[in-house]
Amino acid sequence: MTAMTATGGRLRWAVADGWTVARRDLVHWANQPMTVVFGVLFPVVITLAFGYLFGGAVDVPEGAGYFAFLMPGMYGMTMLFGLSSTMITVTTDVSKGVTDRFRSLPMSPSAVLIGRAIADLLHSVVVLAGMLACGLAVGWRPATLSGALGAVGLLLLLRFSLLWAGIYLGLITRDPGAVVAVQTLEFPVGFLSNAFVAPATMPGWLGAVAEWNPLSSTVAAARQLFGNPGWGGDSWVAQHAVPMAVAWPVVITVVFFVLSVRRYRRLDR
Repeated sequence: MTAMTATGGRLRWAVADGWTVARRDLVHWANQPMTVVFGVLFPVVITLAFGYLFGGAVDVPEGAGYFAFLMPGMYGMTMLFGLSSTMITVTTDVSKGVTDRFRSLPMSPSAVLIGRAIADLLHSVVVLAGMLACGLAVGWRPATLSGALGAVGLLLLLRFSLLWAGIYLGLITRDPGAVVAVQTLEFPVGFLSNAFVAPATMPGWLGAVAEWNPLSSTVAAARQLFGNPGWGGDSWVAQHAVPMAVAWPVVITVVFFVLSVRRYRRLDR
């Protein structure tokens, strides 16, 4: 009982300290609102470019409008784009000594990381809300409110897992070139999915990789829950999109949370 009480106390203080760190980032956003505004506008501009420049040239499933098909894919891509922004913030804090100052304080070792995760997830909620408003403005509609809430939950779950990957990458590198490399890879990883084209149209091995891409599971599940057209597929992973959209983020979160905490404790070595 004593051990359980002590564990609960440590967890409570970790969350409390983490929220204190997250508030630091919220204050930064209040002082520099253009950072948030740009974060919302960038995916909106990309969505409008895809929709109006390429929409007439793409055959979508079931003869639906292109935006009805495109929007869930863009929602998923927006969650993926957040990986490099998390990495940049963590790398900047480490290089400027901010992280070392936090580590010198009497707080839980995971509090700084939890605070970063809370702040970035809140930012992602704002960005996703902007994307949903963009979708509604161009005619996209979800079929049901309950399905839409479920799809939004899965999208944020994917983002939560990827931000832990971004935290870990930010902790292990201090080279700005590595950040650029991750930003560059976001687009290939996003395109190697079912967000824009059917994996069945790709070469066999490449289509299999695309179907097992965690982004593909989330996008397919979001389309299913939103009631929007999708590619379908005969593979096991394509037919179990919703459970896989839960399983992938959970695995990614557990792996990179453990790696991030371990790396944070060894920063001075």
